Amino acid sequence: MAGEADDSELMLCYQRGDAQAFRALYERHKGPLYRYFLRQLGDTQVAADLFQETWTRIIAARRQYQPTAKFTTYMYTLAHNCTVDHLRKLGRTPAAGADVVDPDTQSGGVATESATAVLQLQARFSQALADLPEEQRSAFLLREEAGLSLADIAATTGVKEETAKSRLRYAVSKLRDVLGDAGGDA
Repeated sequence: MAGEADDSELMLCYQRGDAQAFRALYERHKGPLYRYFLRQLGDTQVAADLFQETWTRIIAARRQYQPTAKFTTYMYTLAHNCTVDHLRKLGRTPAAGADVVDPDTQSGGVATESATAVLQLQARFSQALADLPEEQRSAFLLREEAGLSLADIAATTGVKEETAKSRLRYAVSKLRDVLGDAGGDA
């Protein structure tokens, strides 16, 4: 079942009691979902807590799940709502853009010149991401981490598609400005 089954099919199987279907969904989406929270909020503990909260909400709502949209839209809507709830509790927007260091860029703890350049670029990207307004950062992360379409980003964040497109365009433009030529396809 876990092979290449559609996410909505997996969720419907889980709804009927198939724990393997849930495991497949979790394995498929755990990395991007966690990175979404980490880059959105910049705090590993908060990211882990909201990651767990999102999966808890998915489990709790499994009986009511209806595949009216893609599963990722459903999941990231829950994630977005968890983020908004967290920010409201704080009454502020915490720093975002925690570095996600790729261990393949380091060699035994001693950074090579190219690895150092990659780490510097990651730091610049993280800071540029943190400096984006929350709405633009969210649109960018939903596109890059979750792979959502503009329509799905709009549905997830509760705005019109043109607004989502504008937020994404501004975010990419600002990131390119900061990263310059080194950013490539950032």
